[in-house]
Formats: sequence, C-alpha cells, structure tokens
Amino acid sequence: MEKVKVGMLGYGTIGRGVFEIMKMNRAYITANSGKVIEISRVLVRDVEKNQEPLLSDPTFTTSIDDIINDGSIQIVVELMGGEEPATEYMLRALRAGKHVVTANKLAVAVGGDKLIGAAREMDKHFFYEASVGGGIPIIRQINESLNANRIESIAGIINGTSNYILTKMSKQGRSFEEALALAQQKGYAEADPTSDVGGFDAVYKLAIMTSLSFFTTVDYRDIYREGIEKVTAEDIEYAKRFGYVIKLLAIAKLHGKQLELRVHPAMVRSDHPMANINNSYNAIYIVGNAVDDIMISGKGAGAMPTGSAVVSDIISIVKGEPIVEGVGVPKRELGVMDIGETYMQYYIRLTVKDAAGVLAEISSVFARHQVSICTLVQEKMEGDLAQLIFTTHFTKEGSLRQAVEAIEKLDVVEQVSSLIRIEELAKE
Repeated sequence: MEKVKVGMLGYGTIGRGVFEIMKMNRAYITANSGKVIEISRVLVRDVEKNQEPLLSDPTFTTSIDDIINDGSIQIVVELMGGEEPATEYMLRALRAGKHVVTANKLAVAVGGDKLIGAAREMDKHFFYEASVGGGIPIIRQINESLNANRIESIAGIINGTSNYILTKMSKQGRSFEEALALAQQKGYAEADPTSDVGGFDAVYKLAIMTSLSFFTTVDYRDIYREGIEKVTAEDIEYAKRFGYVIKLLAIAKLHGKQLELRVHPAMVRSDHPMANINNSYNAIYIVGNAVDDIMISGKGAGAMPTGSAVVSDIISIVKGEPIVEGVGVPKRELGVMDIGETYMQYYIRLTVKDAAGVLAEISSVFARHQVSICTLVQEKMEGDLAQLIFTTHFTKEGSLRQAVEAIEKLDVVEQVSSLIRIEELAKE
C-alpha cells in the first residue's frame, strides 16, 4: 500500500497526542485514507530528550532544512506554537510544494493571509482545524456544513482554562486566585496564564472564525478584549441571584458593513445551553439566516482532542479532498465597530456611603446619560458603607461609560467594584 510521509514540527503535548492517535487508530486511519501515513521526521529543540517515540521510529532533527529539503515528505504538521519561527517554517514548506496542517491559532490569526496565499499559489492545502476549538470541528462546519448560510453572529466559549476557572468559582465558591491555582495544578493553566485568563487566546481564535465566517480579514488587534481577572466570587453570586452565569465569551456580529467584535466576561441566562458548558469544555453558538441557531460543544484543548483535529486534517489531505478557501480571503471590506458604539445590558456593582440621598444622586447621573435601570439591589456592608447592584436595560456602551466615569467622581461613591456585560443569546 502506498505510503504518505509526514514531517512534524514540535514534539510537545499535542505532538505526542498526534503520535498516540496514529498508534491507537492506525488500522482505522489506513482504511479510511486508503494509504499508510507515516511520520518520518520530527523537528525538536533537543534530540537527546526525544528517544522514545510512540510510533514507528521517526528521525528526530534540530534542523528545519532536514524536513523542507526532504522530497519524500508530502505533508508538514506545525505544532510548535507562537508566531515565529512557525509562520516562516510553514511558508517555506508550502513554497517547497508540501501541504501544511497546523494547530497554531496565533500564526493563523496573524499570518493567515500569507499562508493561504502561498497555499493557493502552490495549489496545496493549508488546514488549521485544530487552531480554534481543539477537537470541535468548527472550521469544517463553517467552511462546508454552513456554506449555504449567511452567518449573522457567533458567540463562543473558546478558552478551556478560563471556563474551568469560572466553573470552579461558580460551582465550588472558590476565589479567582484559588480557581487559577487549581487549574495550574491540573495542567489546564500555564505558569504564566496571561494568554488564557487575559482573553488573548480567545481573541486569536475569534479573529480566525470571523475572517472565515464573514469572508473578510480581521486584525486581532481590532478586537475588544477583557480577561476574567477582575471577576470576583461576589459577582458570581449576584449573577446567580439575577438568573445568570458568568462566562468568558467571544462575540462576532455583523451589522451591515460593520463587525461587532469583542472578548470579555459576560452574564448568560442560566437556562441557556451555553450557561451549562462547564470545566474545560468549549462551545460555539452560531446564528445563520437559514439554519437559525446551532451550538457545537466538546473538548476545546488537550493532547487527544486537538490531536484528533490534526490527524483528521492529515487524512483529508491524503484522501485528496478539494482545496477549500479559508481564513484570510479578503472578499469583503468590513469595518470594526468601536466598543463604545455597541448596545448591551450591564451589571454594575458600586461601593457607596450608607447615607440618605446617595441612591438619588447616582440615579440622576444614570438618567442624565440616558442609562435606564432594570433592577436594583441594595445591601448594607460593615461600617458606614453599602453596596448598590444595578442591571440596566439595553444601553449604548459609550453612554454607560460616561455615566460610570461621572459616578466614580461622586463623593458618596467609594469605588465602582464591578462592571460586567449581560449577553442575551437567542433561545427558543
């Protein structure tokens, strides 16, 4: 039976997952693809640390040239992570006439145009299913299963680390710091968790999905971003009282020729399916003009789920599936809305002096900025302080921010303790 040789860049967690899947499902993969797929060379930093491969006996190398210049290698799988040198290596592989598969969200978000252009020029595949939802086949869904639709919006829980932390805060009453420490113990969070808890990881993934869904090119730096670092146990409990669950959401909505793009913590109604996506699971909720609304969920990270998506892309190439246009195809020029122009509902928690007239003074500021209050909870604190917790009706973000800035300057206000958006996801 014909062999197809693969060169792999990187032998970390996902790389080992790919090897394990190739070993575990070897017979099925061969039967499905009609060929024997063999990982023949692996690029690593240190050969001495990689003496026990899980499959066959690939040659480990520290030189990318050994893979690029090997004419027998037809597919290059990039699992190094980071923008560079990963992007350069993938471009070199494509220009050398090799297909490329990657799980690298940053490289795709930043260099998608160049990579797709090189693939098209060389008539080669550039597949990146694993870059967004781990084992969730969202790229294929958008590219193929939903291609009869005009996609109107996307809402996603697309970072498993943040979702795990928020789940532990909600289900176990842990503080952010406690939940983060637990995530690090479990291996869900890195020693430096900034990319995950700061929302950067979700921003890269949203840029990829948006570019693909709306036939445009999105610069991830144009996406509004907030992380979950400021979410407190108090906010979690108040959300429950109001009938919500707090999630880190990635949102993309099309308004004419403008895109609304944002990543931030949001309150989701507790009876919505998205509210029940817990721990390290991801979910992506898409509204199309024909299919209406659908939600896809599953393991969004980890060696085996992400490795599954990588191997699936390899099989698709081996089977000779048609080359599908992907992220970075600039078919439409769409602008990105300033966050101040968006309309949402809000949760606001204030620490104020417990005195007569405070509520009236704050309410007058909201009214002056055309912010309409939906609900109010007032609670006594220790000493001469109290908490005021508001939710608003739909309000322009710019107006809400002006109101909050004015409220912060009031003598009766100690601090604006929290401001979290409320996301009303469609639900029948």
